[in-house]
Amino acid sequence: MTSSRIRVALVDDHAMVRQGLRMLLEADAELEVVGEAADRAGAISLVASSAPDIVLVDLMLGGDSGLDVIADLRARHPGTRVLVLTGLREPQAHRNALQAGASGIVEKEAAPEVLLKAIRRVSEGEAWVDRRMTASILAGSSSPSEDPERARIQSLSSRESELVALIGEGLSNKGIADRLSISEITVRHHLSSIYRKLKIRDRLELLLYAYKHKLIPPPA
Repeated sequence: MTSSRIRVALVDDHAMVRQGLRMLLEADAELEVVGEAADRAGAISLVASSAPDIVLVDLMLGGDSGLDVIADLRARHPGTRVLVLTGLREPQAHRNALQAGASGIVEKEAAPEVLLKAIRRVSEGEAWVDRRMTASILAGSSSPSEDPERARIQSLSSRESELVALIGEGLSNKGIADRLSISEITVRHHLSSIYRKLKIRDRLELLLYAYKHKLIPPPA
């Protein structure tokens, strides 16, 4: 049973915050906190030694930047997913975190169950950004060049376009598989093809891309 638990590392420069997070996460039988770090060097060492599934990272780490931590961890341990837990509400900071390689963002004022759900979704290879936050992030994004993007979009098969629409509804891989009566493996194969054709790297980029190019309705 222990091997099936989601292994989480905590990176925050406030000891009390880390202690509170540890208590919250360890109260959940499906989660295991494998260690804590307060800065960039500690985070790199911790992830190298404990191989967590998820790293919770604050964007403000005293003298260090959480963005640098995210970039370092993604470069050194691409299989480890980073979930940002931040008190910053600036859309640009959120955009920067996603560009650095974060798989999702949760604000510190969110309810505990939101964080727990985000951890589970990100551990399954999905993305986590709530719709309000997505709208703010997109509001400051520059419009991309249309011609090359139109060609990429037109290269999607009808089934792939259908998957994009279902992701816009917020369905998980399992939810998509159930809706289309296909296996989750087939869903993952379709997603890999979509990422390759659109030249994006993950589900979160796909969601933002689909909003920008009006492949799905924008968030309210």
